[in-house]
Amino acid sequence: MIEELYTAQQVDLRNRSRELAETVMRPIAAKYDVEQEYPWEAQKAIKEAGLSGVWIPKEYGGLGGGVLDLCIVVEEFSRACGGMGVGFAVNALGSFPIIVGGTDEQKERWLPPIAAGDKLIAFGLSEAEAGSDAGSMKTRAVRDGDSYVLNGDKKWNTGGAVASFNTIFAVTDPERGARGVSAFVVEAGTPGYSVGKHEDKMGIRCVPVVEIHLRDCRVPADTLLGGDEGRGFKHAMITLDRARPGVAAQAVGLAQGALDLAMQYTHERQQFGQSVSSFQGVQWMLADMATQIEAARQLVHAAARTIDSGHKHITKISAMCKLMATDVAMKVTTDCVQLFGGYGYCKDYPIEKYMRDAKITQIYEGTNQIQRLVIARNLLREAAGGAG
Repeated sequence: MIEELYTAQQVDLRNRSRELAETVMRPIAAKYDVEQEYPWEAQKAIKEAGLSGVWIPKEYGGLGGGVLDLCIVVEEFSRACGGMGVGFAVNALGSFPIIVGGTDEQKERWLPPIAAGDKLIAFGLSEAEAGSDAGSMKTRAVRDGDSYVLNGDKKWNTGGAVASFNTIFAVTDPERGARGVSAFVVEAGTPGYSVGKHEDKMGIRCVPVVEIHLRDCRVPADTLLGGDEGRGFKHAMITLDRARPGVAAQAVGLAQGALDLAMQYTHERQQFGQSVSSFQGVQWMLADMATQIEAARQLVHAAARTIDSGHKHITKISAMCKLMATDVAMKVTTDCVQLFGGYGYCKDYPIEKYMRDAKITQIYEGTNQIQRLVIARNLLREAAGGAG
C-alpha cells in the first residue's frame, strides 16, 4: 500500500489491524478451524484495539471510515485467517441496512453498541429456496397492532449464532413481489427466534453459519427499518453493493497470505541442490500471482472509493471487484498449494486452509455467475444509453 494514496487514518488502520492479525489471529487460526468455535479472544482484541466500528459514522460511536477503511482492515485480518476476516466483515453487512435505511432513532439505538464491539450483528436475507433469487423469499411479517409477527426460516446466516441482533428481511405484502419486502432488526432471545442447524463447512470454519427459525416471533413495530413497509429489498440491494468490496478484500487478503507463505516455503525448500524459488517456472508463477493480487487489490480500492464518493451508480464496479478478487483468490491459493507439493495437501501446513477459505468468496453475497450477469446487464444498459 503506497501511503501517499491513503489517509493517515487508513494507514493507521492498516498497521493496527496487521499487528492484531499477526499477534492474535494467526497463532489461533488452526485451532479454531479444527474446533469450529467462534474466536471470542479475537473479538475481544478487535474491541480493545478500537477497530469494531471502522465503518460506522462518528456520531454513533464509530470511526467514521468508509468502505475503503473497512476493506483495508478486512484484508489484513484475512491475510492471517479468512474466517476471522469475514467474522469481522459480517458486522458491516448486518449494520449497513441500518446505516442506509434506518431512522435517526434506530441508528442511535443499534449502532453504538456495534461500534463499541459490545454487540455483533448478522444479515438474514437468504433462504433455502431463495439464494441468488432473494426476491422469492417466503418469510412473512404480519402487522398485529403495535407489533409484527414473523414466521419463516433463514439460511446461510453468517455469524447468526453469536450475533446479538439480526437484520431479518421478510415479506409484508405478498402481492407486490420484491417491493413487498421489509427489513426488521430482531434481537437474539426474542421469543420465537431460535438458531437451528450449524453448517459443517469446508472453510471459514471459525465463524458459525446457521439457520435462523422464526416461529410466531413478535417484534415491536419500531423495529421495522425506516418505519415504512416495502423498502427492505431496495435496502438489501444497496447493502450488498456496499458490502461486496468487503468480500473482495477478504479474497485479496487470503491470496496475499497464501503468497506470503509460498514465498517463504519456496525460498527455504531445497530440491536438486537449490531453492525451489530459483527455478524459472516457479518464479513465473510467483510473478503472475503477485501481479494478479495487486490488480485485484487496486480494483477493490477503486470500487470502495467510488462508493465512498457518494456516486449513485456503484452496482457494476462493486460486482466487478467481487468477481475479479474472488476468482484471483481461488486461483492463487490453489497455485500456492501446488508449490507446497505433497505438504500443501496436508493439514500440518497452513496453506490448504487458505484454499478452503477462498472458495466461499466465489459463492456468498452473490455467486460469481450472478456477478457476471449483473455486470453484463449494466454494460448493455449503458450501451443503450442508460445509467451504469
